[in-house]
Amino acid sequence: MLRSPHCGSGAHGLSRRSFMGGLAAGTALGVPAIYPGATLGSMVTSMAQAQKRVLMVYLSGGVSQLETWDPKPGAKTGGPFRAIPTSVPGVHLSELLPHSASQMHRLALVRGINTAEDDHGKGSQIMHTGRKEEPGIQYPHLGSICSKLLGPDAGPLPGYLHVTPGGGGGSSPQDAAFLGPKFGPVGISDGKAPLNIDRPGGLTPEGDLARQELRKRADERFLAKRRTARTEAYTQTFDQAKGLMSRKGLFDIVGEPGRLMDAYGRHDFGRHCLLSRRLLEGGATFVKVTHTNYDTHHENFDFHLEQLGEFDRSFATLIDDLHQRGILSSTLVMVISEFGRTPHINHLYGRDHWSKAWSVALGGCGIVGGGVVGKTNGQGTAVVDREVHGGHLFHTYLQALGLDSKKNHYVDQRPIPMADPKAEAIRELLS
Repeated sequence: MLRSPHCGSGAHGLSRRSFMGGLAAGTALGVPAIYPGATLGSMVTSMAQAQKRVLMVYLSGGVSQLETWDPKPGAKTGGPFRAIPTSVPGVHLSELLPHSASQMHRLALVRGINTAEDDHGKGSQIMHTGRKEEPGIQYPHLGSICSKLLGPDAGPLPGYLHVTPGGGGGSSPQDAAFLGPKFGPVGISDGKAPLNIDRPGGLTPEGDLARQELRKRADERFLAKRRTARTEAYTQTFDQAKGLMSRKGLFDIVGEPGRLMDAYGRHDFGRHCLLSRRLLEGGATFVKVTHTNYDTHHENFDFHLEQLGEFDRSFATLIDDLHQRGILSSTLVMVISEFGRTPHINHLYGRDHWSKAWSVALGGCGIVGGGVVGKTNGQGTAVVDREVHGGHLFHTYLQALGLDSKKNHYVDQRPIPMADPKAEAIRELLS
């Protein structure tokens, strides 16, 4: 069984910002003196590999566990598709995922999830925050937490990027909750660079710099007397826009090799997966990619045949590409939905909402490749071994990234646990 190296946090005391600043200052530190034989290019590559990051692939609407990670061929509830072997002996996936099956040694499955919430919005809340809705408090999304705790100082990109299908949607600044809008998501609609991030044609670089300096001084004067989370977020918005302007080239995938673009797929989801790799490699901390729509109340099998036909090869190519570039071991990968789908097949040949026994896939940073935790019964109607819920998953994500999931956030000196204190990490999956 292959294992992905655990990306502990103790070795990264030198910040990315300080390191890059030292390089820019010349050879006062002398890279070869610190690492004999090292080149500037190899050192930058090493820093990129060391930076911890997260890729969330969100299959919106509720993908069927029976057509993906936990097939039940031959069962009354199993549907028409076969189970196929994977690169891990004894582990089988649906035949709709042949390419993902070849990457199973780099993935892990959680097959015993019971979130007990069949509503789309509430299910999404659980999977993004690790908590059910509670009166009087809104918990931050995982992307916002990672943006705050893992994002480098003055990072080149916003900490939480959401690549959405055309039309956007699905995220809002409120996702950051009490962490503040500074750590909210920035939407990347249809995988295209945000609008209006080009410098106006009549403005020279020198004029733009002078304008930015004037704005910065005015902000500092205002913040000295009226500092709030929202005024800080206002200033941060300009800094993020400036960073995006300098990194606009990341959004141009045309220069990628044709064979690689073919492997990802020339459809929207393929483009979005390729973009997500470029963003992660370019300094993003948390990238969420949404693929929709899996809410298959009718014609479940035809819909999954089409949707997973897009997802499978693109996702498998993304996993292999991250591995080939040496950053999979420092990138936590998750494939999640708001819930699964009913084992029962309805009269419209569909599957309805089902949160009592379903699955997700994980991989990369801190995760044991090839691992499978949890088991459902022969019909897929109930968890019979190692049942977990959203809180367990949230602890697992944080600990895989080297974070202490038992620590608290503090809001006006009030301690708020980062993850559900009644749950714990799925330790079998942590390397």
